[in-house]
Amino acid sequence: MVGWVLRIVVAAALLGSAGVHYFLWTEDYPGIVGPLFLLDAIGGLVIAIAVLAWRHWLPALGAVGFGVLTLGAYVLAATVGFAGNHDQFNSQPEYWGVITEAVCIVGGLALLFVKDRRRVSA
Repeated sequence: MVGWVLRIVVAAALLGSAGVHYFLWTEDYPGIVGPLFLLDAIGGLVIAIAVLAWRHWLPALGAVGFGVLTLGAYVLAATVGFAGNHDQFNSQPEYWGVITEAVCIVGGLALLFVKDRRRVSA
């Protein structure tokens, strides 16, 4: 039961982050940043589906990696700049992105350590 609830939370966080990045993609960011937002939106959707559909450790690891890479890119953009983009932590998409990506990391790590108690009968 705990594993299933955790999967739903992680998938919701992935979809939330994907939604934020899709919204940012529609804002026409210049250079490589715009296509990277679209790639994040697609990646978040695909990993969310995998987390819900595949009871394996790989989707959980994918959620952690997605969260770490996406949050890391944002931290770079908010501090020293990333790919010609320098953000400030002052908008709703930024707040929601940080929250959802943190949940992806923490929830994905927790999911890696939760044992699926279902037994497979032969």
